Amino acid sequence: MSELLSQSDLPMTTPVAFVHGQPMTEMPHDLFIPPDALEVALESFQGPLDLLLYLIRRHNLDPLDIPMAQLTQQYIGYIEAMQQHRMELAAEYLLMAAVLIEIKSRMLLPRPPKQGEEESDEDPRVELMRRLLEYEQMKLAAQKLNELPQVGRDFELVQVLIERTVVERLPNVTVEDLRTAWLALLARARVHASHKVRREELSVREQMTKVLRRLRDADFVPFEELFEVEEGIPTMVVTFMAILELAKETLIEITQTESLGNIYVRTCRAITAE
Repeated sequence: MSELLSQSDLPMTTPVAFVHGQPMTEMPHDLFIPPDALEVALESFQGPLDLLLYLIRRHNLDPLDIPMAQLTQQYIGYIEAMQQHRMELAAEYLLMAAVLIEIKSRMLLPRPPKQGEEESDEDPRVELMRRLLEYEQMKLAAQKLNELPQVGRDFELVQVLIERTVVERLPNVTVEDLRTAWLALLARARVHASHKVRREELSVREQMTKVLRRLRDADFVPFEELFEVEEGIPTMVVTFMAILELAKETLIEITQTESLGNIYVRTCRAITAE
């Protein structure tokens, strides 16, 4: 087909232009429109592949055997029509036009085989046909997804506000719960309880006097009887030191009748009296 793409080739349901926001399905011939009020619409196509697919389906072309001369002429005619309407085309549209011209040229001009290679029978349209078929499949899948019911477009979600009064329910407390809480408080009190260590004033000289007084009325006194266990360990330690100090000053004598036998203590005055 040698004719350029005309306005009748565009989808009839899509406006070709908007004048002050009003859609127009065909271009007026005798109506003056201010240049700034005219906006050409290209919402019908989502890119160069979409335009190529539309041209192929519009003119009943075979996607597996594309007549490149006819398709290229239709595509370039569409671009020229858009440029006449002062529309700025995206770069991918111009790039696709260059690709179509290249494929058309490769089909018209035979390519001489390179040295050492056989003549290639690869069709230069293969890559373009593959891209068109993939795009058509994705477009059909997108249309099927769009036909599914959508919230806000086909139906609305029903929302019902139910006012509920929330009554706060206190937990049931048993006697065992109170007992457990009380024991926990006691355990915490023991952990934080403080213990004050008091210093007990003990005198070795005073204990030496007590030991001598105890030995004064007896000849031999068992070593164990010189200690008062109920007075506590500190007093017993001081008493033991007092006995050692008395022995050092030779005021008392410490004897033992046999090995591992009982230990006795007596004063040196008793020894002198003998």
